[in-house]
Amino acid sequence: MSRLALLEPPYADRTGALLARMMPGDEPPIGLFRMFARNLPMAGALHEWGRYELGRQLTLTMREREIVIDRTCALCGCEYEWGVHMMVFAERVGLTRDQAASLVHGGPADTCWTSERERLLILAVDALHERSDIDDALWARLASVFDELQLLDLLLLCGWYHAVSFAARATRIPHEPGAPRFADLLPDATGTCE
Repeated sequence: MSRLALLEPPYADRTGALLARMMPGDEPPIGLFRMFARNLPMAGALHEWGRYELGRQLTLTMREREIVIDRTCALCGCEYEWGVHMMVFAERVGLTRDQAASLVHGGPADTCWTSERERLLILAVDALHERSDIDDALWARLASVFDELQLLDLLLLCGWYHAVSFAARATRIPHEPGAPRFADLLPDATGTCE
């Protein structure tokens, strides 16, 4: 049960309009958004930033974005947000079951990661999570593959999903119906994603 009550319909006019903008199509708003909407000025600001992070102006590809988000949420132990992204985006961006499992239970050396670019994204997320920094050697490797705008997007995307993870975990947002759980993607017995 959520530590903060999630708004339930019918919504007040301004709240309903914001929640409608936060969700694609006619989808009902997810629990996280219904919690954020308790504070409309904050929710409006979060929505604007979230539109950038999930929009076409982000300089990372959609697949790269999802690798960063999914790894960040997994490292933060945020099964809620990880599950939402797996449910909505994993198939769309071509994440295999082994890659999804690796983002939770494995690492960039797993055999399912054949792209150096994707391995570097995972290494960067791991470094930021573990040390809140990226050492010079890894930065040089990243800078040889990603341009400055992509590097800035990577850093802020990872930080943004740390914040989202903190909010979702600390408030105990209930899982969305149909969203996968970490245990649904246990690695194979060898510890690699073959």
